[in-house]
Amino acid sequence: MNKVININLGGHPFTIDDDAFIQLDAYLQAVRRSFHHLEGKDEILGDIEIRIAELLTTQLGNRSIVSSPDIAAVIRIMGKPEQFDEEINEEQTRRSSHTKDSDYTFRPGKKLYRDPEDKIVGGVCSGLAAYFGIHDPVWVRLIFVLLFFTGIGVLTYLVMMVIVPKATTAADRLDMKGEPVNIQSIADAVEKQFQEISDKLTELGNDLTRKKKK
Repeated sequence: MNKVININLGGHPFTIDDDAFIQLDAYLQAVRRSFHHLEGKDEILGDIEIRIAELLTTQLGNRSIVSSPDIAAVIRIMGKPEQFDEEINEEQTRRSSHTKDSDYTFRPGKKLYRDPEDKIVGGVCSGLAAYFGIHDPVWVRLIFVLLFFTGIGVLTYLVMMVIVPKATTAADRLDMKGEPVNIQSIADAVEKQFQEISDKLTELGNDLTRKKKK
């Protein structure tokens, strides 16, 4: 008989048995060591914990206690830090998307989100574009412009702003595009975001410098 522990993971409460807790803690420590040198390590770790919490919720179903097989299934999906080699990571993505374990299955697919990184008003159009695989959200925006003249567009847009969640984490943005969500893809997404912010700040600094010279 194992004792159980109450934990908070990614903002979600879980009851987990002692063996599973040791397994999960060791995994998170290994992930933390792998990203300690990155600028966005805190956001990466936070997004990874949120994704693990989502997976555990799916694994549990009607059960109330997280056990070692649940943690093992999550690790198979998320991948291990030592599997960051490109070839191994591709294989991990394939196995995560097509696992043969009948008790623990998870197939990532597109989810509808509002995209706050490419928005004019609320990110509804860019979120719909990502969901339907439309490369340029301007086409979705044109459809809404046409619908606005009928009166349907305004109501539809407002309703979607309320009911469609915003993609706030790297995992959400990957889900929005239907891309595999594991520790490697989350890390890549966060690093890309930080690089884009850095590039924008550099560009802004260069503009200010040019204006001062003038």
